[in-house]
Amino acid sequence: MRAARLIKMVLLLQSRPSMTAAELASELEVSERTVTRDAQALSEAGVPVYADRGRIGGYRLIGGYRTRLTGLARGEAEALFLSGVPGALREMGLEDAASAARLKVSAALVPSLRDASRTAAQRFHLDAPNWFREPTTPELLPAVAEAVWDDRRITARYRRGEDLVERELEPYGLVLKAGVWYLCARVSGQGAFRVYRIDRFAAVGAGGERFERSADFDLPAFWGERAEEFARSLLRAEVVVRLSEEGVRRLPHVVDPRAAREALARAGVLEGAGAGAGAGEWVRVTLPVESEEVAHEQLSALGAEVEVLAPSSLRERFAVGAARLAGLYGV
Repeated sequence: MRAARLIKMVLLLQSRPSMTAAELASELEVSERTVTRDAQALSEAGVPVYADRGRIGGYRLIGGYRTRLTGLARGEAEALFLSGVPGALREMGLEDAASAARLKVSAALVPSLRDASRTAAQRFHLDAPNWFREPTTPELLPAVAEAVWDDRRITARYRRGEDLVERELEPYGLVLKAGVWYLCARVSGQGAFRVYRIDRFAAVGAGGERFERSADFDLPAFWGERAEEFARSLLRAEVVVRLSEEGVRRLPHVVDPRAAREALARAGVLEGAGAGAGAGEWVRVTLPVESEEVAHEQLSALGAEVEVLAPSSLRERFAVGAARLAGLYGV
């Protein structure tokens, strides 16, 4: 632990002209007294750490000293490619590896480029979770992430409905979608890949046995296909509606955007305004939806810009809702 801290201290001093004891203590998460002892230990080991005394003093390296400890370990190099998603790194337990990698890269750069990481971080930031949702980190995520990095089989118990199911899995990859973590894996001895929500895992046991990854597996492509299949599988019903020009414009914002675009591309010939409708042309659309209840909730956002034609039960829902609104506002 101390050796890693001493290396980090050297890298910090190499990447900056000077640092105070308080700054080093904050970065290393130790006391200023420990910083003083570590600086003395480095000096005794031949690393030219110089302490400037006084109110604005600090520690610096002298003589153009350059450490040869800037080579990246494999884990650090892999974590570096994820450094644009700091929250995800932290949740997977890879924050320390990414921090060490960034320090080594910074120490290896010429002085004029050493602020690159700071300037980039001030200009670009990825915030993965949805709005109005408090993200939660699954307790077993670090254990699953470690198995994914090491290509090690895991024995997982997960909730499927009311039951707990146990499977031996080959964990291929993790996906963070709208603040929810998913594992792409296949059951040992079987060829089909499946998707599991990490927050439904009740227990994970990582064995010592590694598995051989399939060279044909492409995580982004696999996830893209499954995500599209999942989205389409939810749209089990159809409704027929008439939309005003404004309703056409707003439809992709209240229902599944892809389903809306495809439905509008197949829309019928523009019709004249129906009874009670506003001026302008209307279009007849057959729209796939998750259920009648969901369709009622979504299409209600369009107000008077949509008229439900079928099914009759959904049309009746809107009629009842319209009557209640009219009564509420005394129309």
